[in-house]
Amino acid sequence: MSVLLGLLLAILVHGTGRLRRLYEVIFFLPVASTLVALGLVWKFMLHSRIGPINELIAALGLQRIDFFNNPSIAIFALAAIGVWHLVGFNMILFLAGLTGIPRDLYQAAAIDGADGFWDRLFRVTWPMLGPTTIFVTITSTITAFQVFDTVAVITHGGPAGSTDVILYQLYQASFQYFETGYASALTVVFLIIMMAISAVQIFAARGVHYS
Repeated sequence: MSVLLGLLLAILVHGTGRLRRLYEVIFFLPVASTLVALGLVWKFMLHSRIGPINELIAALGLQRIDFFNNPSIAIFALAAIGVWHLVGFNMILFLAGLTGIPRDLYQAAAIDGADGFWDRLFRVTWPMLGPTTIFVTITSTITAFQVFDTVAVITHGGPAGSTDVILYQLYQASFQYFETGYASALTVVFLIIMMAISAVQIFAARGVHYS
């Protein structure tokens, strides 16, 4: 999700002219902030009783949502915070890729009849962003598996273990229960998962041209 949102924001910001720098700063601010601090902010924002978002939901006549104490949605709430934190970084990477696309390609595509937004996107922009997309996808996937800060600050692995991610288990095994053998095994498993994901994505990107 952060890859698609980052691409969409990059395309929108790329054509804003003088306001481009302002939008870049606004969307990049969450990246420059620590995830622990952002986790505390979102813990308050999404609080079931005093959170502003639930106050708005109640004002609309809807039932309040207990985002972090409901096993069915807690992991999705944490995922949304992670996407919000990462999308600005992906946007900057895609902006760099968009800047490197020669304008002559768009002019040539227009001559061939591809002068609409979607035609330019799928025939010029998206293929030329292949290397950037592969890089962003790999880094975003690895970052998604490295979720720890928000779990440690907000849910502590709960409710009912629904947010007990692998890095939080590793932390508990190492520093709370001092089970070094189990922690070492989790580290090896985590490393294998990361290598496997990276290998699959790199293998899938063999047809991408970097020239």
